Amino acid sequence: MTSTAPSSHRSPRHPLPHRVAPAGPTSFGDHLRTWRQQRHLSQLELADEADISTRHVSFMETGRTNPSRDMVLRLCERLAIPLRERNALLVAAGYAPMYRERALDDPALAAARQAVELVLKGHEPCPAIALDRCWNVVATNRAALALLSAHVSPELLAPPVNVFRLSLHPQGLAPRIANLAQWRAHLFERLRQQIQATADPALIALQAELQQYPAPAESDALVLAGEMLGVVMPFCFESVHGMLSLISTTTIFGTPVDVTLQELAVESFFPADDFTAQVLRKIAHENTQSAEG
Repeated sequence: MTSTAPSSHRSPRHPLPHRVAPAGPTSFGDHLRTWRQQRHLSQLELADEADISTRHVSFMETGRTNPSRDMVLRLCERLAIPLRERNALLVAAGYAPMYRERALDDPALAAARQAVELVLKGHEPCPAIALDRCWNVVATNRAALALLSAHVSPELLAPPVNVFRLSLHPQGLAPRIANLAQWRAHLFERLRQQIQATADPALIALQAELQQYPAPAESDALVLAGEMLGVVMPFCFESVHGMLSLISTTTIFGTPVDVTLQELAVESFFPADDFTAQVLRKIAHENTQSAEG
């Protein structure tokens, strides 16, 4: 994969708090009840979705009935449970996990890895990064690496590099982000939606950590009276080259049956104005000259 940001063994001046994830459900019934409530469904509504009786749902949640493997998979499908958590439900019900979780460098994922590399490289001179489920960087292109190295404290570039932490930590990009209040609200909303979809304890812990970082004054927000300027949330920050404005898209794999692939996303950034486009081309040209030299 394309190189990630450089590592460092120094400790941050603002140590990152260690969070203990809350204990999750243990029995299948606990898992099922938790996910049903997470999706804001009553037992009757879930029964209708799964084409079974409310009594059957109740018996499974209380442990009076052990579901078949097909029933576990049907319920997971109706509840839109991610693959990682589907494995947990299968194990809790006494069955083997169904979905593999391979490392990204596993030969079985060679085609997917090549696809990610093509997206990253093909997006230059604009920055792009590949992320895991916890928003940790697993790969970058040269443009993203150049921007991070020039603007982020080396302590925050020690693996695992987390893009939410990079954005909001006081030693990260936060002091340089012109629309920090707006961008911070945007990131927290994305995180909230992901927690709602996955109930991932690691994301809940990340959310708690980020909430401890200094928040900008509300008067700094670029959103007034609930009205959003423009049509896409920009990422505006004061770089060493001047004010850059970027917008982003997210690419995911369609119909994955591997946990790693389902949780992998590529965030691609595009210039939102001519000045940013010129700067990105300049950085790419300098990187090419440096590599050739």
